[in-house]
Amino acid sequence: MSNVIQAHYDPYASRMGEIWEAAPRIDPVVWPGRSGTLPDSEISNFADNGYLSFPQLLSSSEAVQYLAEAEKMRRSADQDRPEVIAEPQRNEVRTIFRVHRDNELFRSICLDRRIVSKVEQILGSEVYIHQSRINYKPAFHGKEFFWHSDFETWHVEDGMPRTRAISVSISLTDNHEFNGPLMLIRGSHHYYIRCIGETPENHYEVSLKKQEFGVPSRQAIEFLTNQGAIKAPKGGPGSALMFDCNTMHGSGGNLSPTPRTNLFVVYNSVENRLVEPFGGFAPRPGFLAEREDCSLDDI
Repeated sequence: MSNVIQAHYDPYASRMGEIWEAAPRIDPVVWPGRSGTLPDSEISNFADNGYLSFPQLLSSSEAVQYLAEAEKMRRSADQDRPEVIAEPQRNEVRTIFRVHRDNELFRSICLDRRIVSKVEQILGSEVYIHQSRINYKPAFHGKEFFWHSDFETWHVEDGMPRTRAISVSISLTDNHEFNGPLMLIRGSHHYYIRCIGETPENHYEVSLKKQEFGVPSRQAIEFLTNQGAIKAPKGGPGSALMFDCNTMHGSGGNLSPTPRTNLFVVYNSVENRLVEPFGGFAPRPGFLAEREDCSLDDI
């Protein structure tokens, strides 16, 4: 069962009971206050759909350089470090977090004005990096990741107050229909899905491999897809996808012989810095949610 409801004192409360709810978004999608290079048509598309795709945000040669660095990091990764996440049931790296602080090459692209200026134009303010990571989806057995809104987790487990953050996923390899591309539900950012269940302590230790709490119900996904279609933007190395923090998204497994690797960076408005987690938990570690009072100039 479901209800479209009005905002409460915490308009984005979640994981409070056994009934899911779809709450209308109360925040702007595009915030006033910044000009930039995105034309009005793309700003309008982002506001309506919750994402923008860029066929060639980085050059092919840049993508080759970043992929080589990502592969070097994967081969040398210490899986005992909390920033390194392995594939479920496999001794293979799935994700390396906090690359904007731990790797100079990736730090440079995370701060690149080609990306940051577009994000600031939509969020209407300066931004800082909330999270960064390299995602690896190995050929033949790269695992799926179920539908979710990042903001639901960032609000409940990290203390992000409002939906004023943007994720940017940059493909370092081919991103096609067979190797588990990112899928989004068009227009889903207009609703906030309250999920069922109670979050266990230190949930992040298992959720980074397989998320079981903060996951929308099947009925919620059906509700959202009745409003807008599922889209899976594809592209070659250097293509990119920019999407609202509340856009429902996920990815299938990779059964193809082609691995998929991407750089994923989350930018949060400096006017939307984290507070205490709204779910009543201790804050997650800094590699998942930067809590320092910093802007990009301070990194």
